[in-house]
Amino acid sequence: MKLFSNINFNKLKEGLAKTRDKLVNKIVETVSGKAKLDEEILEELEDVLLSSDLGFDTTEKVINNTKIKLKSIKDRSQDSILNTIQEELTNILLENYKGRIENEIDKFKPYVILIVGVNGVGKTTTIGKLAHNFKKSGLDVLIGSADTFRAAANEQLEIWAKRAGVEVINGNNTTDPSAVVFNTLQAAVKRKADVVIIDTAGRLHTKQHLMEELRKIDKVIKKVVDYGPNETFLILDGTTGQNAVIQSENFNQVTKLSGVIITKLDGTAKGGVIFQVSSKFNLPIRYIGVGEGIEDLQDFDPKLFVSALFSKT
Repeated sequence: MKLFSNINFNKLKEGLAKTRDKLVNKIVETVSGKAKLDEEILEELEDVLLSSDLGFDTTEKVINNTKIKLKSIKDRSQDSILNTIQEELTNILLENYKGRIENEIDKFKPYVILIVGVNGVGKTTTIGKLAHNFKKSGLDVLIGSADTFRAAANEQLEIWAKRAGVEVINGNNTTDPSAVVFNTLQAAVKRKADVVIIDTAGRLHTKQHLMEELRKIDKVIKKVVDYGPNETFLILDGTTGQNAVIQSENFNQVTKLSGVIITKLDGTAKGGVIFQVSSKFNLPIRYIGVGEGIEDLQDFDPKLFVSALFSKT
């Protein structure tokens, strides 16, 4: 099966403008006009990367690998340094990259995607956009609204599902998230749906309760489809910078994540956190949000992402 590819390079470049100003343009300023690469410049580059939310470990990896590569070549011009750093940042994202979801989606029916994340990160809108992408690929999609604690979230999910042209199963008659999951999956199996996307509550104030709830949901999924969930995606708000790292750590402790979706990259200069999250937790970035429209959830491609970030125009 060939899934609809929702990658708009120009939109991506526009969406990364603030991060480019903070990260890439600062790198250019640091190396511009310098006759040679020395320890002082490397320290300045390290400060730029750290201040751009890459984190200490990721920054050290980039700087150390840059040193090694530049020692082996004669050309230490500005372009050579920039190309080397660009290559290193791409490699960080490629280390955990799994490719597009289409490589697995046609092996299961339904393909079950569990969505987790704290309230306010754009979980509901992301689910609607994700459903739209699948629907545009010709797939039959069903959404399970298992965040039974926020009526407003369910209403918003209904609105986005309507925009995407997909059905939502909610908990009108229950406050038990697991019951909604069970009903959703039974309906999906009965109608032979291709994809099921399950929303969950975004509470982290008691991690023990969240862990128990997610475990229960996992058991219910396996009762209906013993292979599920196929994916557990964590939604992170790109504008929160280091808070996104803390949320990744917390959710990584309570559930087995298979990938990350970063939202609101178009509204932030903190997009550098994407490198830290992927590297620190060995997680692939699967989708990124670069706008508010239903078409603005893009498939993630490490090479295109870094290329757009370093683009001069």
